[in-house]
Amino acid sequence: MSVHYTLNLRVFWPLVTGLCTALVCLYHVLRGNGGVPAEPPDGADGGFPLLKAAVLLLLGYVLLRCRHAVRQRFLPRPPRLGGHPALSPRPFGEPGLGILLESYYEHEVRLSPHVLGHSKAHVSRIVGELVRAGRARTSPGPIPGGALALAFRGDFIQVGSAYEQHKIRRPDSFDVLVPLRLPPLVALEPRSLGAEPALAPAFRGCFLCAIKAPPVPSGAPSGHWLRDCKPFADGFCVDVRGRRHLSATLVLRWFQSHLQRSLATVRYSLEGRCRVSLTPGGLEQPPTLHILPCRTDYGCCRLSMAVRLIPAVHLGDGVFLVAPLLPPSPAGPLSELPGGLRPEALWGVNTARQEQKLLSWLQERAPPGACYLKCLQLLKALRDLGARGLDPMAATHWGRILSSYVLKTALLAVLLREGVPAQVWDEVHLGERLEEVVQFLRDCLLQRRALFHCVLGPGGAAAEVGPLPKVLREAAPVDVLAAFDQRPRELAAARLLSTWRRLPQLLRAYGGPRYLARCPPPRSQRTQGSPEDEP
Repeated sequence: MSVHYTLNLRVFWPLVTGLCTALVCLYHVLRGNGGVPAEPPDGADGGFPLLKAAVLLLLGYVLLRCRHAVRQRFLPRPPRLGGHPALSPRPFGEPGLGILLESYYEHEVRLSPHVLGHSKAHVSRIVGELVRAGRARTSPGPIPGGALALAFRGDFIQVGSAYEQHKIRRPDSFDVLVPLRLPPLVALEPRSLGAEPALAPAFRGCFLCAIKAPPVPSGAPSGHWLRDCKPFADGFCVDVRGRRHLSATLVLRWFQSHLQRSLATVRYSLEGRCRVSLTPGGLEQPPTLHILPCRTDYGCCRLSMAVRLIPAVHLGDGVFLVAPLLPPSPAGPLSELPGGLRPEALWGVNTARQEQKLLSWLQERAPPGACYLKCLQLLKALRDLGARGLDPMAATHWGRILSSYVLKTALLAVLLREGVPAQVWDEVHLGERLEEVVQFLRDCLLQRRALFHCVLGPGGAAAEVGPLPKVLREAAPVDVLAAFDQRPRELAAARLLSTWRRLPQLLRAYGGPRYLARCPPPRSQRTQGSPEDEP
């Protein structure tokens, strides 16, 4: 689908005429100030050259306007099929939704692969040095000598849209998992909370992690483990129902302090390339590493970037436990949950590696030209357009309900429901597929159907992503929209549908260049005879 551009003649030629007239006037003013002008020969009028130039410019402008009007009058009419117009009855020069989507995607949504590649490489170098310094550094922490403290495992895992090929706009934010290494004497016993009847649906996707003694030979005393593990339990665990459980709050607090110490170690070596600072976070926002380019660094594609560093505890098979994103409580911070549960002991699950495998599996089996990743990028842009005009609190709530993860889950649900992407996901059907995902997401918001996690839901993609830990295979299905009440979901569904219906007007107002050339619709629409304004 090609997009052509042209000048706006209504602005260009009057501007050229005015500019030339101003130059001629300035020339005569400067020439008159140079001295007393000589009498023109034969009594000629000295003002004639100025009048002559103005008349010529005006005549040229009128001729060009007449030529444009005559050309538009004698343009060929669109063909008719079966007595009905093959195109929509609106003016021929107004671009359709397909052209508007393509123009908006190229100018406002699509990222440069060159810039994105350089940004990811720069983030990998900086985070790699930081993590290696954190692994090499002994951690005093809350335990004397650091004998049983947490530590960095020494690697990091890049997750998020930037590494799944569907990031939009600017490559200035990244997510990185930093795996933690537990002491050798500590083993975890994770348990899903999906079967807790008294727990709110928003917390049923969380997990508890009790610590247990590793297997010991028969006959060996077990009291030594309790004595040796007591410093670790006092520093990183809380009591839940009489057992010691690993606390996400205490782990995150240690992680932030250890990052500060590691950053102080590598800051001097990074001064020649960038300036690095760390913003502490909380349960809702992990610590963020800010990377600012130095003026003396003449490397290519240097941008100011924010990297979210997420502490992660490995469960096995590429699945990690991270601090959960708990829903905001109107009564303030949560202090107690039913059944003796404590909020600081809750963990969320991160299956980014499985989701990356699922997207790769779909890409390998999809036909050339499949547009499902492009559809996801335009869904994010549609969400951003829908947030225009909202007050900050409403815009934050809108973005929280229609987060990038929710949009990705909705697209994967549609794809897995239909199987491997077929020819219907070809780029010529981009508008139809986009409408299909919007309608599916609206039904999920209105609770007409559940939006299950793509890995933890019923009939998930376990066969395509490989083996999963036993605790995830036996966990209850997770609805990613369960944390939101009915009224906000209904408002979000209504605004989503309204944004989709007003999408052509929004794209003309905010997307791409303001002046699109009058060109025929795409070849697929000319051959099929479908109206240009139908999505």
